[in-house]
Amino acid sequence: MYEKTFPNKRFKHTLDFLKKHVSTSETIFDLGVPNPFSKIMQENGYQVKNTGGEDLDKDQSALQKETYEVFTAFEIFEHLLNPYTVLENVKCDKLVISIPLRLWFSPAYRSKTDMWDRHYHEFEDWQLDWLLEKTGWKITAREKFTHPVKKFGFRPLLRYFTPRYYIVFAERVKN
Repeated sequence: MYEKTFPNKRFKHTLDFLKKHVSTSETIFDLGVPNPFSKIMQENGYQVKNTGGEDLDKDQSALQKETYEVFTAFEIFEHLLNPYTVLENVKCDKLVISIPLRLWFSPAYRSKTDMWDRHYHEFEDWQLDWLLEKTGWKITAREKFTHPVKKFGFRPLLRYFTPRYYIVFAERVKN
């Protein structure tokens, strides 16, 4: 996925947000297989477990079997057909989720060669907020940020000031 480019700005922003809201003493269960960002979390003192590559739309058993204090999903929910069921199966009380935002000037992302590298959802911020609210979570911190690309053109220019990513910290609502 990162053969030619590495999203340094996004990773730095995500790590800074994580450090504000999650202690390194808390165990993290990160949705998705081990990846460059899960390695960055570990290098910064976090205890990280990842899912094993199972189809999370059909099988959320790992969410119930593992022991963890914080659930994370960084640019994963847009790939899922059913993120609602995933959120219902999270068994801890804290989560950090980031998503790429839907951009009015760019179509939904779809890899032609990798069926897992496609966006089923192109979220707007209110849609993720609503999804979390409906599954019993209260957002206590949120940020949007840009991620410019080093290309010339109208769309790359828009990416300099149009937020591309949305990250939230939420806690489970206690009844």
